[in-house]
Amino acid sequence: MDKALYVAMSGAQANLRAQAAVSHNLANVSTSGFKALLHATEAFPAKGGEVGSRTYTMGDVGGFDATGGSLQTTGNPLDFALNGADLWMSVADRGGKPAYTRATDLKLDATGRLMNGRGEPVMDDSGQPIALPPFQSLSVGGDGTIAIVALGDATGTAQNVARIGVVRADPTKLQRGEDGLFRPTSTDPAAQPQAAAGEVLMSGVLENSNVNATEQLVAMISLSRQFEMNLKVIRSGDENAQAANTLLRAR
Repeated sequence: MDKALYVAMSGAQANLRAQAAVSHNLANVSTSGFKALLHATEAFPAKGGEVGSRTYTMGDVGGFDATGGSLQTTGNPLDFALNGADLWMSVADRGGKPAYTRATDLKLDATGRLMNGRGEPVMDDSGQPIALPPFQSLSVGGDGTIAIVALGDATGTAQNVARIGVVRADPTKLQRGEDGLFRPTSTDPAAQPQAAAGEVLMSGVLENSNVNATEQLVAMISLSRQFEMNLKVIRSGDENAQAANTLLRAR
């Protein structure tokens, strides 16, 4: 009896963890560059002298779906999409340390610093925050080079002022942090992301979230039903235990 209760409880906990991942995906279905969370559950034997036949489940929500999302044309020169699933834009996290993202909807703050839509400073190819002087027009080249025509320049001559930091990294060697940014799983210098060259981006378009809302809604319904079934097993086990206790007392 207690084994049935243990299995059902463990299954219900796994369902709750999976529902949290699906809820997070649905909340970011419209977030530019978002990569869907993946949830996996694995059974492990419980250790202990009295529980040799027990198992418990461990869920992992650290994985993500690296496939590219659909592209949306915006016409904004500060919007761009990266040309490949292994390309990432360099930003600074809240601690000022380098991290990587696919959220490439850029904007300028009041001081001219280049930020993405999440408010993270964009880094150049040398690892420094990008700050632009006042300008009358701006363009971003396929290699990430930012060219501006300075404010008040009557000649209209464009000047290269910075190059957006874009790196190449195998998605399987990156992990998503709680802040939504990606970092290498290894500290080995040979395994660190490397600067990407050539045509690395397309200006004027954005990569949409790769979350499939229909699939996630179906998954949420399925997980809800699984959770209810586990609760029924727990209730049935409790009722059976009470009936057994009643019979024992009657004897």
